Amino acid sequence: YFFLKRSLYITINSENMLLNRTFLGAGGVGLRGLAACFAGVKAVCARSEAVFRRPVKIVFLLLSICLLGCAGGHRPAPVFDRYNPAEKPPPYYIVSAGDTLFSIAWRYGFDVQRLANANNISPPYVIYPGQAVQLKERYEAPSRQPVKSKATAVARPVEKKSVPPKVPSRSAKVAAVAADERWRWPIKGPLLRGFVATGQAHKGIDIGGKMGEPVRASRGGVVVYAGSGLVGYGNLLILKHSERYLSAYGHNRLLLVKEGDSINAGDKIAELGDSGTDSAKLHFEVRIDGKPVDPLKLLRR
Repeated sequence: YFFLKRSLYITINSENMLLNRTFLGAGGVGLRGLAACFAGVKAVCARSEAVFRRPVKIVFLLLSICLLGCAGGHRPAPVFDRYNPAEKPPPYYIVSAGDTLFSIAWRYGFDVQRLANANNISPPYVIYPGQAVQLKERYEAPSRQPVKSKATAVARPVEKKSVPPKVPSRSAKVAAVAADERWRWPIKGPLLRGFVATGQAHKGIDIGGKMGEPVRASRGGVVVYAGSGLVGYGNLLILKHSERYLSAYGHNRLLLVKEGDSINAGDKIAELGDSGTDSAKLHFEVRIDGKPVDPLKLLRR
């Protein structure tokens, strides 16, 4: 501003002197004098305009440099994987209503048995709202030492009693079913998105379909989670097929089974939907020891 003001002041003063000389030297106010006067005014205007344009150009150039500098610092918004948050798991997780140890292990990528071992939780892994679960793994369950009694044990005759037949536990059924069973496609439809193993990975596959069509169990097992508590999955089912294998079915419109139900391969377990997403599709995942694997390597063609 001050530079522009001073430049105009100097120009006007100098041109006034030029105008006075031109007018006085023209011989008064005759025609030649008026012509010379107008020529002097034209010269003054031309020089003033040139002086005025120079600082305006400099200011415009400086503003352009500033704007380019601001634009150069722009960074694209970070993209987060909705199925697997990028943030590091906290040391503890406070259990909410509807949570299961399987859903917590699934959310943070832990093996449920090792997570249970770290928290001294025994099968069937019952947890309660408000309980603090340590988000870490321990590979072996703590060994229990037998309690020694101070009294001397006295041998007694053993009476023969009828032993009722053993009913196989749910986990035994799962292990037996999953031993030789092959994986089936949960729905028939186009593959919309594949598995990505590196970076912010897509931990499963997306299969297209029609709203309401049946979703079927890929393999026999037990329902260990049925709900909508995991962000990004919508209405989700998690099936346990063995001590190592789990599968998940997300974005369902309606869940047709509940936690604890035993499922056979091919059973209708849900209806396809768009919960938690923008179109009708099924998000299908398989995990071994808590780690995601590519389902396409397991599904039969």
